[in-house]
Amino acid sequence: MSQLFRPIRLRDLHLVNRLMVSPMCQYSAVDGAMQEWHRVHLATMALSGASLVMVEATSPTAQGRITPGCTGLWDDRTEAAMASVLQSVRAVSGAAVGLQIGHAGRKGSSARPWEGGQQMPLDQGGWPTIAPSPLAHLNDEAPPSEITPEDLRALGAAFVQAVERAARIGFDALELHAAHGYLLHQFLSPIANQRGDDYGGSAENRMRFPLQLFSAMRAAWPAHKPMGIRISATDWVEGSGWDLQAACVFARRLERLGADWIDVSSGGVSRSQQIPLGPGYQVPLAQAVKASVGIPVIAVGLITEAQQAEAILAQGHADLVALARGFLWDPRWGWRAAAQLGACVAAPRQYWRANPPGFKEVFGATRFGAR
Repeated sequence: MSQLFRPIRLRDLHLVNRLMVSPMCQYSAVDGAMQEWHRVHLATMALSGASLVMVEATSPTAQGRITPGCTGLWDDRTEAAMASVLQSVRAVSGAAVGLQIGHAGRKGSSARPWEGGQQMPLDQGGWPTIAPSPLAHLNDEAPPSEITPEDLRALGAAFVQAVERAARIGFDALELHAAHGYLLHQFLSPIANQRGDDYGGSAENRMRFPLQLFSAMRAAWPAHKPMGIRISATDWVEGSGWDLQAACVFARRLERLGADWIDVSSGGVSRSQQIPLGPGYQVPLAQAVKASVGIPVIAVGLITEAQQAEAILAQGHADLVALARGFLWDPRWGWRAAAQLGACVAAPRQYWRANPPGFKEVFGATRFGAR
């Protein structure tokens, strides 16, 4: 049996395969609220053959967005918009749908990628940013304000309120974003965190707020539903940044707090990073984290071929694989993978007649995920 198409259980969530659609920013929200683009995009991803679709990084505050087009979940308006989109996705697919929650920190107030991606000045629609230390991400950017103890309390409350809204909306799973140089990664990395209080200095101190936040969110999320976290396992900055050894310690602490998976990515906190890009370049990081914990680990990063994904799982390097750009380029990636690996994938009955000759058993009536 194909390893990629074996089922897996995360608390009470049963997934019929180990293929996940990574959260991908669409930069298409209006004042944090999802629009028709999200309805079409997420429905397309939910018909891809993956058993779990993660919604893009969503901020618990307006200030925490990466760009003006990023989604939010901080009031009744943004909650209603997201609930409407999820209802549409449920109507066409049985795939499980999860939500990633995160805060941009000093990387916020940025223009959309197709508008240059640079930090936006206040007089051009930008907003003040906050971070563990008043250090700009780039030399020509305005530095953020240093987060105060009062800010930490307010942030914790905002994240918990977003969790409660996500539970009301009916998401199947939750992921905390602590990677890619955003706020929680900024706390973890000594490149961005140069505080002198209990939240800076030692690795133990730098992990403190992310761990406290994860614990509070896990307590607010329904106990029968899974919650994981995405981490950057290294800054790719030799000798001065967050590294794999610290990431493994962090992962073990998260496991004890009730994390149901560790989604292993890397980089994003420094322009000095030296990333050895290549097929599956982050898989060794996932493999190392997997050796440190007893919970599922997700591998991501330039996984493009079905046999490549199959080998990652068959060799025990990870428990699930997640694709992002691969699904944007080929929204039926999961169907093709099933055909190549001799497996069966759920698909709408309306599309069954598209089954290529020679692959008559690819389409089946099995649901993607069971809630």
